[in-house]
Amino acid sequence: MSSEIAVLTPADTEKMNQTEAASTRKRPREGKKKKKEGRKVAKKMSWTNKQRALVFAARGITFHARHLMNDLRVLMPHSKTDSKLERKEGLFAINEVCEMKNCNMTMFFEMRKKLDLYMWLSMVPNGPSARFLVQNVHTMDELRLTGNHLRGSRPLVTFDKTFDEQPHLSLLKEMLKQMFGTPNVHPKSKPFFDHIIGFTNFDGRIWFRNFQISDEEKGGLVEVGPRFCLWPIKIFSGSFSGEVIYENPDYKSPNQYRNEMKMEAANRYKLKAQKTAAKLAQEREIVPKEDELDQIFHTITQDELAG
Repeated sequence: MSSEIAVLTPADTEKMNQTEAASTRKRPREGKKKKKEGRKVAKKMSWTNKQRALVFAARGITFHARHLMNDLRVLMPHSKTDSKLERKEGLFAINEVCEMKNCNMTMFFEMRKKLDLYMWLSMVPNGPSARFLVQNVHTMDELRLTGNHLRGSRPLVTFDKTFDEQPHLSLLKEMLKQMFGTPNVHPKSKPFFDHIIGFTNFDGRIWFRNFQISDEEKGGLVEVGPRFCLWPIKIFSGSFSGEVIYENPDYKSPNQYRNEMKMEAANRYKLKAQKTAAKLAQEREIVPKEDELDQIFHTITQDELAG
């Protein structure tokens, strides 16, 4: 028998290698394809409104003001914090701090004489900025109200109709809306609304209230806190600088108010002293009249008889 030996050419070897590689490839399973085809891909909401607020204070504030600041931080999941600003540094340094923290707005607290609390709202870096005197402060721990809502949930920010009647109130409305409104799809926020932040303009001041939505159908509200009111002082065109856009003509500084109270107390004391002095002088001027009946029971002495 004759044996024939087959000689492989280079082209044959290449074909054999290609067939072996194709056989060793992993083929996708048909079941996984069907699952991917049947599954509905949910659309992911994009975080477009990347508003960030820097909430901090200057050195020297009291514990009461610090608790109010912490309550506002809880209500603003899009806020950031920083260490207290030194007194020797000017307000313009806040713009640099916001730039380092990647924030485009800030809420800054400062205190004078351990008595008067002031709040700054500013849109960094181009402005505008507004300064307020904070009055009637009541924190959450102080009030102990029954309302409660989830931390990080988005609020419904409401305003009184009077905010649309005057230009400076419309500007403050926009600033407060951007400051307290939590951006949609924020990483630290909850995707629903369960409380209302209300601003009311009354007696020249802006009153702040926070309510929990207890009953959506009937519109039931339960107050949560904190409580405070803002008395506008000035609005500037820039961030902590620039021209004065608005100045409150009815604003009275706390020092002036305290001086007037002291003057009123001093005037009350002066009036009282004048009344007592006039009364004493009047008593001295009065001379008692002689009564004719005083001589009825007069006993005549022997000297009078001898005389």
